Amino acid sequence: MKTASVLTAALALSAAVLTPAAATPTAGAAPAAPTAASATAADPASADPTAADPLERYRRQPLAWTACQDPQLAAAGARCASLTVPLDYREPRGRTLSLAVSRIEAADPARRRGILQTNPGGPGSRGLAMPAALRERLAPGSAAAYDLIGMDPRGVGASGGLDCGLTRGSWLRSVDPGRAGFDRAWALAEADAHACQAKYPDLLPHLTTRNTARDVDLLRAALGETRTSFFGQSYGALLGAVYAQLYPGRVDRLVLDSAPDPARYGIRMFQDMGGANERALDGFAAWAAPRDAAYGLGATPAAVRTTVEGLVRRAQAAPIAVDGFLLDGAVLPFLLAVCQGDDRDSADYADVLRGLLDAADGKPVQAGPLLHELLTTLLAPDPAGGADLAAAIGILCDDVAMPRSPQWYRDAVERARPAQPVFGPVYNGPTPCASWDRAPLEPPVEVRTAVPALQLQATGDTHAVYQGALALHARMPASRLVTVPGRAHGLYLAAYSTCADRAVDTYLSDGTLPPADTTC
Repeated sequence: MKTASVLTAALALSAAVLTPAAATPTAGAAPAAPTAASATAADPASADPTAADPLERYRRQPLAWTACQDPQLAAAGARCASLTVPLDYREPRGRTLSLAVSRIEAADPARRRGILQTNPGGPGSRGLAMPAALRERLAPGSAAAYDLIGMDPRGVGASGGLDCGLTRGSWLRSVDPGRAGFDRAWALAEADAHACQAKYPDLLPHLTTRNTARDVDLLRAALGETRTSFFGQSYGALLGAVYAQLYPGRVDRLVLDSAPDPARYGIRMFQDMGGANERALDGFAAWAAPRDAAYGLGATPAAVRTTVEGLVRRAQAAPIAVDGFLLDGAVLPFLLAVCQGDDRDSADYADVLRGLLDAADGKPVQAGPLLHELLTTLLAPDPAGGADLAAAIGILCDDVAMPRSPQWYRDAVERARPAQPVFGPVYNGPTPCASWDRAPLEPPVEVRTAVPALQLQATGDTHAVYQGALALHARMPASRLVTVPGRAHGLYLAAYSTCADRAVDTYLSDGTLPPADTTC
């Protein structure tokens, strides 16, 4: 198992919504990106008050490329710069933000086609280093043709990353049975919301997907390009679809890997994950049952599920002491969701369960590398993870309104428990957006566009469910959908399917989409 990739995949989804990790490398800061609190007032003299389009000065800004601080980017030959954008696009002569961007130039200038902008997912995930990860995977023809462009979106990482004082990477947690369990979950989500809104009341309303798509277009213009190609995975695929809706004439080639349904973005998207994760647990149980002699989880799929559900109940009754941590019933189900995001990792998932079962029995347990990293990431204080969580909260809650009544979430959790006993209480529970004190400034972008695109989706994706990909595909009738049987999220960077890889490489190299939708 690629531990970092699995963790980022589900932790960025939690901190955020959906992010596959192979795709979310840690990036160093670009030069001189200000903190969110230091969004600067624009110099009135720098704008021509008679200009017909006040955004033109942003489009024509020079970008000063310097060495990147991130070792992975530096090793890949990337250069970094800062892009100035309006805080509020309704007032482009007002305050500004500085966004950290990166570029790896095309491998063969003679064959260069243009730029390929990228986003790894989230919301709230750092994208500055993604070009380095993508360059490692691209076919030579694609690497030769594109300057690869990365960006930490507004409010994220080196682009004014938030500091709300949060110290964990996720708001997702299970709601324990009973009124006290729900009240604890509500209080934690409410505290996250209040911490950020109290510190950034003027900034947060502008950390939206619509504004990030506008930033993508300003970056295109500042780079001197009439069109841009785009590779987005997870939430990044949603961003790509939004960009295509807003700027259809400026899209060159568009790859949407593991996209959620934009129409269900918000609480319904989370609820979809409950059933998807229960199905994933059933898939894992079918794998583990014939291997009972190795792992001792149960000799039938039903027995394996009984083992897992029993472990969750034990953690609810008394936290499990393991590796210096206390793992309770609120965190354990989300830890299990992290483990089962990729069906290639079943053996590692089984090892984690075996270790937790032994720890619950009071046996001495030496946590393996994966279990140790899971526990550390989920339970140890982590200001960096807290910063990404803050960005995720700010983006999601200002993108779309969610139900605000505690009773709504209490009822949703209890309705989900019978059919989704392990994961329903995770994905139906209170979110920080339930305690958000303002409505979004603009409605979500309704995606319905004839822009051509290549869409990749696994049938068992636990983060962006397959039905959502079908819905997006229907709203983008010129797209081609490559369906990959299996359970994974973020297919291309994770090297999950050679068939899907070929579709991407062919499309980016020569613009050829599959003649029809394809199942690998």
